[in-house]
Amino acid sequence: MRLRKSRPSQVEEPLAGQESVWDYPRPPRAESVEKRIRVEHRGQVVADSRKAIRILETASPPTFYIPAEDVRLDLLEVSGRTSHCEWKGRARYWSLLVGGETVADAAWGYPRPAPQFERIRDHLAFFAGKVDACFVGDERVRAQAGGFYGGWITSEIVGPFKGDPGTEFW
Repeated sequence: MRLRKSRPSQVEEPLAGQESVWDYPRPPRAESVEKRIRVEHRGQVVADSRKAIRILETASPPTFYIPAEDVRLDLLEVSGRTSHCEWKGRARYWSLLVGGETVADAAWGYPRPAPQFERIRDHLAFFAGKVDACFVGDERVRAQAGGFYGGWITSEIVGPFKGDPGTEFW
């Protein structure tokens, strides 16, 4: 028996200049990002781009995919982890190696994404909670709760967000 997903009873109303994750589509939508996107860890800029793509999906903060050309690939090593997204396809993960430290599965991407997400091929996304800092423009993001989701929360985004305890059926 498949359980039906539900909308939470208390959805925040966005103010001017904000977006509600409950207005994001399902299936998800990919769109270009105009702001600078940056990832930092242990004093190193791991990624820095003005050509990122964000994925918007109901109940989740945006996930930012950064072109590989704007990522310090010399700091990454392919891990053995994979996962599957019903929309994007099979994901591959990378561990981050900085200053003798390994951060397991800090980034992921879709080497052969589903046709409707072809534009994120050769892009990587980072878990904000596994690195020291991620930025959208000049704003430092908060990580989406839960170890599975990779959304970045900024002041422009309102929820509630999937990932907290009790949200598994949203």
